[in-house]
Amino acid sequence: MNNVYRLERSSTVDQLPPEGTRRVIDDEERVLYNDYWIKTYPVPVDSLQGKKSLIEALARRLFNHTEHGLNIPGCRLGEARQSHAAETDPARYRVKAGMLAGALFNRAIDIFRRLVELQADGIEIRSDNALMRECGQCLLEAMELGRFVLHRSGEEGIDELWGEPFRAFSIPIEDFYESRYVKIGQSMRDIDLIAEAMIGNFSRIPTFEAVAAPIQDFANAAKVKTETLRTDPGIFDVWSHLVTAGERLANFAPQAVAEAADKRPGRPLHSVSDGLQILRNGRDLVFYIARARTPMPKSTREYIAHCEAYLASGRAPFMAVPLPA
Repeated sequence: MNNVYRLERSSTVDQLPPEGTRRVIDDEERVLYNDYWIKTYPVPVDSLQGKKSLIEALARRLFNHTEHGLNIPGCRLGEARQSHAAETDPARYRVKAGMLAGALFNRAIDIFRRLVELQADGIEIRSDNALMRECGQCLLEAMELGRFVLHRSGEEGIDELWGEPFRAFSIPIEDFYESRYVKIGQSMRDIDLIAEAMIGNFSRIPTFEAVAAPIQDFANAAKVKTETLRTDPGIFDVWSHLVTAGERLANFAPQAVAEAADKRPGRPLHSVSDGLQILRNGRDLVFYIARARTPMPKSTREYIAHCEAYLASGRAPFMAVPLPA
């Protein structure tokens, strides 16, 4: 259940399977992306009903991971657009851009629901239908405005969350699922980069020498969660393992080692409280990535730099609260 399958790179490059290769491993089909064998799921029927269900799920996911207050009903699109256009304060303009994006997103879903109802009544809906075009335009505009929106953590935006609904609308569902496997592989890669930075830096500090095992257990649990859908029967074990592994990491007790006894020139004394805070920040970032199933490259790079700075200085670097762009 809680296994992570990674490609062994003992072979030469020419002998490695290409990206997108599928294999049955331990009785489950998996697909290879970014050196990870990712669990696959059956693709829904490619229909208006199938796309409606998919886009609605993507909407719930988007509003769950972005900052609060963006879930504006589609019926208020005109108000949202007018308020955004009239705003002169840069910070409020950014927030209202996100609110307009949310309204556009919900308007697209409203249109899609009506189209599915019409199709259920026997009315043929062609791809050049005026409502289909309006739906696509709403999703495209929402995607363009999505660059103003931050992740709920406030650390960075996840443009991918806004682009996925338009892709789900405009390409076959099978192709959309394949693109998600690519993003899951990238997310697993970032989780491993974060875990490697935590272990590589903290294991060199005497008080944190024993932290490698809980970090690795948490990272493995996070990668399994990243590839597992909420509808999967195994989600109960997968999610509980991730949560408890995160709790063990957050509650890690440093060893009582007197660093002051080490008199080597240039060796800093490490603040235990700063180290624990950085470990918790890493846990939180991995949670964000695993839940969104989308990489966060800016936050990953910054976190790795924080781990390196703590090892070198003994103190956590100053981390400013992100301001609206």
